[in-house]
Amino acid sequence: MSLTDGLRSPHSPLRRFLDRELSAGPGPLRQNYRAQHRTDHVLLPSPGVGTEAGTVGTAIDQRLRLAFTAAAPVDDAALSGIERTGRFGGHGEGLRMRAVGNELAARLTETVQYLDLDNRDLPLDRAQDEEEDLARMLIAAAWYQVLARTSIGFAFTPLAGAALEDPDGFTLSRLLELPHPDLVDDVVDQLHKAAHSPLQDVRARTRPEDCHGGPTFAGARITADADLVVDGLLLDFKSTRHPLKEMSQRTAWQLAGYLLLDAADAYRIDTVGLYLTRTGVLAAWPVEDFLDLLGACRRDLTELRAVFRELLTGCHGHADAPYFTTQEEVDHVRRLLERLAPVAAPGCCPVCLQPLPAATGHVRKFCTTRCRARAQVLRNRGLIPGGPRPLIPGPRAPHPALPADASPMSLTAHFPR
Repeated sequence: MSLTDGLRSPHSPLRRFLDRELSAGPGPLRQNYRAQHRTDHVLLPSPGVGTEAGTVGTAIDQRLRLAFTAAAPVDDAALSGIERTGRFGGHGEGLRMRAVGNELAARLTETVQYLDLDNRDLPLDRAQDEEEDLARMLIAAAWYQVLARTSIGFAFTPLAGAALEDPDGFTLSRLLELPHPDLVDDVVDQLHKAAHSPLQDVRARTRPEDCHGGPTFAGARITADADLVVDGLLLDFKSTRHPLKEMSQRTAWQLAGYLLLDAADAYRIDTVGLYLTRTGVLAAWPVEDFLDLLGACRRDLTELRAVFRELLTGCHGHADAPYFTTQEEVDHVRRLLERLAPVAAPGCCPVCLQPLPAATGHVRKFCTTRCRARAQVLRNRGLIPGGPRPLIPGPRAPHPALPADASPMSLTAHFPR
């Protein structure tokens, strides 16, 4: 179960919970984010990046984490992908990929330690040739990460293609030759921009021991790893080429999810932020302001974290499910969401649950015009009283059985001209 999967479907218990608790929606936070993003210059990728923009994003994320703390030179997802390659292919290609991956992990660890990347007495970026070599290794590690998420996607990486084409000739040197020069340049250019951005100021005033790269959340019944926590600042890196569109509902809910998952307050998060690697902009909000912009004023942070944890526990590891396999599971989740729903007391706004202002000539139903506008949206989705019963997709209908003598003729769809 993962946070990102749970946010994908509007019908998952996780998404329905956040949609209801964050009653203002992402709009106010998006407006505030755009007000903080005061730059028109975007570092666009070169044509050679092509469809590998995600690979570049993974590589620059890890490089920036290493500038703050080098405690884990190779992240867990890359190590998991390296291990899984041993089972990929059927003629020894996977074993070869795993052996080369282990060599890559050792080389990357040695390089990170040699360059002393988290030393605050040294600049954030290193010499051009050193950064290019490091970028090649991080890009290769990003390809291994793909297998930790999807075996189908991994089959289309240059890494898998080269290994399957010539297993015997697949070596670490061959792997590091695979990244297109534009991929390498894109990673290095984004790093140089970071070296002259507010991110450098954050790095300068912190210590490596105060930083946590790829933080995970102990006790959470859902997988989620943010990019970085720096002395109470929860930071997510975004390498989008359209930065003004970045604060989508999924991004806002993802940041809120990270904040709520730290139920034990292990990281003492007091600020939430985004760093845009292609514009060098750091947008950040104190936790109180962040939650207020999202409309999370029904409960304080401690109570909201406790209720969120109760949701994850009650869903038995299926809080990210877009549908359920039995009607019993559907009924259980519906009862759970109804039990956890906040109730508006008399004289309180049904959207944000805050006391209504004193009436002047007529009875007020909502505390602000913003709540009045949001009420219809939430009511239509069954998230506040007065709307339809919340939709929680139940068991899917089984596929009809084919006759015993049936045989497929074609899997290609044909459309009339």
